[in-house]
Amino acid sequence: MDESGDSHRRLQAAGCDVVVAAANADLATLTGLARGADVLLGATFRGVIDRAFLTLSPELRVVAKYTIGVDDVDLDAANELGVLVTHSPTEANWGGVAEGAVAMMLTLLKRVRERDAKVKRGEWREPPIYGTYLGRRGDGYAGITIGIVGLGRAGSRLAELLKPWRVRLIAADPYVESGKFARVGVERTDLDTLLREADVVTLHCNLTAETRGLIDRRRLALMKPTAVLVNTARGVVVDVEALCDALEARALAAAALDVLPEEPPPRGARILSLGDRVLLAPHMIAGNQGGTLGAAIPWAADAALAALRGELPDCVYNTEVIPKWQGRFGGVSLLP
Repeated sequence: MDESGDSHRRLQAAGCDVVVAAANADLATLTGLARGADVLLGATFRGVIDRAFLTLSPELRVVAKYTIGVDDVDLDAANELGVLVTHSPTEANWGGVAEGAVAMMLTLLKRVRERDAKVKRGEWREPPIYGTYLGRRGDGYAGITIGIVGLGRAGSRLAELLKPWRVRLIAADPYVESGKFARVGVERTDLDTLLREADVVTLHCNLTAETRGLIDRRRLALMKPTAVLVNTARGVVVDVEALCDALEARALAAAALDVLPEEPPPRGARILSLGDRVLLAPHMIAGNQGGTLGAAIPWAADAALAALRGELPDCVYNTEVIPKWQGRFGGVSLLP
């Protein structure tokens, strides 16, 4: 929701009837508000925007998301119905993800929380709590290896941020051409090799049928027992029960998770009981002052207005539906 109301006023000035749902609106309320809409805008819609939700509006032109991810939209249904889905890959979002991932891995590697707790308990250096030195040094220390799974916007920015640390950077992404790995300054490898060699594995892949459960029990077993896993992608990319087993067995040193399969996690969830072996955040890794979704709201409004004019918006995610959409709505404006 646009708390400033600027985009709402802009849409209204263009001749749109804007209906705004309360931030805590339940699915039933959203269903009533969405019925008959030409455009849906927002970050989340209380669960999956499925076929039933999309068919509430026979003349729906576009679902304009404030987020980068569109995994809460049934894209197959949108394609069949001829509905565009746009997203907002703003630098505020993907850049914030990369910065947050660096913060998480440094918190684990430098053992920031443990040192803080020690001093607050009235203790000092004994016994010492050692961190990990990241970069290679002139004395022959080789530094650590950081493995990036997914070399899109966030993964590439992460590589740029880590370059000055003089770590070895490796990445796996079968959908990125080889030249990008060289331009970003990372070594290309396959996923299993990355898991075997990396001291830090950080996930930056989209959620697809292929990546759901990508880091499963078999792949967790490939990782070093001294390694840490960072997930700022989507919760279901990781088998969390298998991750808990690995952490409890000390087959993995630690994990940092901004995302979980069930959000928020239920009371008593195993992942909440693992102490300093797990660093958790409430799925807001890109939540920064001056950032977050604020930069995306104008993008979504632009997409809405373009679609209402019968023009193809920027940042269409399901590009395969464009011919069908143009046949339905191309050149047909609903605006005065």
